[in-house]
Amino acid sequence: MSSPPAYPGIRISGCRALGAEGSSNAESLDRLLPPVGTGRSPRKRTTSQCKSEPPLLRTSKRTIYTAGRPPWYNEHGTQSKEAFAIGLGGGSASGKTTVARMIIEALDVPWVVLLSMDSFYKVLTEQQQEQAAHNNFNFDHPDAFDFDLIISTLKKLKQGKSVKVPIYDFTTHSRKKDWKTLYGANVIIFEGIMAFADKTLLELLDMKIFVDTDSDIRLVRRLRRDISERGRDIEGVIKQYNKFVKPSFDQYIQPTMRLADIVVPRGSGNTVAIDLIVQHVHSQLEERELSVRAALASAHQCHPLPRTLSVLKSTPQVRGMHTIIRDKETSRDEFIFYSKRLMRLLIEHALSFLPFQDCVVQTPQGQDYAGKCYAGKQITGVSILRAGETMEPALRAVCKDVRIGTILIQTNQLTGEPELHYLRLPKDISDDHVILMDCTVSTGAAAMMAVRVLLDHDVPEDKIFLLSLLMAEMGVHSVAYAFPRVRIITTAVDKRVNDLFRIIPGIGNFGDRYFGTDAVPDGSDEEEVVYTG
Repeated sequence: MSSPPAYPGIRISGCRALGAEGSSNAESLDRLLPPVGTGRSPRKRTTSQCKSEPPLLRTSKRTIYTAGRPPWYNEHGTQSKEAFAIGLGGGSASGKTTVARMIIEALDVPWVVLLSMDSFYKVLTEQQQEQAAHNNFNFDHPDAFDFDLIISTLKKLKQGKSVKVPIYDFTTHSRKKDWKTLYGANVIIFEGIMAFADKTLLELLDMKIFVDTDSDIRLVRRLRRDISERGRDIEGVIKQYNKFVKPSFDQYIQPTMRLADIVVPRGSGNTVAIDLIVQHVHSQLEERELSVRAALASAHQCHPLPRTLSVLKSTPQVRGMHTIIRDKETSRDEFIFYSKRLMRLLIEHALSFLPFQDCVVQTPQGQDYAGKCYAGKQITGVSILRAGETMEPALRAVCKDVRIGTILIQTNQLTGEPELHYLRLPKDISDDHVILMDCTVSTGAAAMMAVRVLLDHDVPEDKIFLLSLLMAEMGVHSVAYAFPRVRIITTAVDKRVNDLFRIIPGIGNFGDRYFGTDAVPDGSDEEEVVYTG
């Protein structure tokens, strides 16, 4: 991509001098700062996982993605286009994170990842830890950062892959034991003081922005932050600034301004420059826009059904249960009862495709019996919420001690595309055979996203079994073409989908009929609309 034009900005005239006398508390430093808006509470950041980063909720057992994750694949199951990566450079406390947050807010899109260079400080040796404790370690030198990890992480994010990002504790100058998991997005904002200090890293950035803030303002901000948030004294902060921060800025950071496509004087105060940045990013996103469902709807049609598909034999019993659950006059109680019966038969059928090996056991009569036993390590069920979770009891009934994971994929009502909102997978799932469950599959978009998530967590493709009560031929073709080694198992395949991507003749909205909720508005995909409450 060609570099965007360098937009002119308005530079600060004059310098606000920092007086020799200083107060010992952080509050007295506020008067030295120029006003930057009203009512904004001071930023709290003692670790690299801060509130300005992507909105996600971490608990001891799960990670919840509250802003959504769009599809990163096309009809071939591969990434359609790489994410647009923005680099934000500038001196320490220049306002990079604030500018990044303003860009994210102005973009008004739900899939932006903010990656902070602060997360990638190297692990210090015992001697370096001692130096850091006495403000004698240079954290503003390129050697302080793990550029190899930064580059590999950014590459994976641009490719739409999941990454694990370190969480850095500035109070102890060390990485925490926990890591945070992020997924790629359409826009990635990477910010840090050395954002432009590595040639390979520069090549990954589609737009480079330098935040140019007066040195006195940066010093005052640093004093306030380090004293109030990191428990340091004013003498130590000033010593570190004079010994390391200012010389490193002059030697390593200031010269990288010439590499930037856009220079933003005054940081967050320069709304004109931020508006221009947002306009350019929007134009790039429009060029990269892809309708996943439209592509799936036109792909792989009129082909014979794939060999990886297995349909439960249509016995009179199975046909009878389908008749009941497809009938719009069927009561909710009957719908649930016969759906559960059909789920049980489907899962029993699916288990026959698992690998088995010969084994010999002794009967109570002391005789050998040549039988079969499961040849894998473990079976894990993963339900695509919300309808997929209705299949969990049937799986638990036939698989003892089965582990369960969940994936929440919700249709964006504005774009009509599926987005990943929630993910909880058991540890070491890559060693398991995974039964992926959704009750209906029409276009296959949600199923493809779920399979892609499992592949990103290193589950082998041939160990994934997609189970659904009802599928459209379109969905079967889409999943099989994209992932030819995934086993697809269902009780019935219907020929068509309508203009709203609903299966015809279909079963209606399975989740609404099962849970007794109100019908969803027209235009939403029946198997992929979920409610987060």
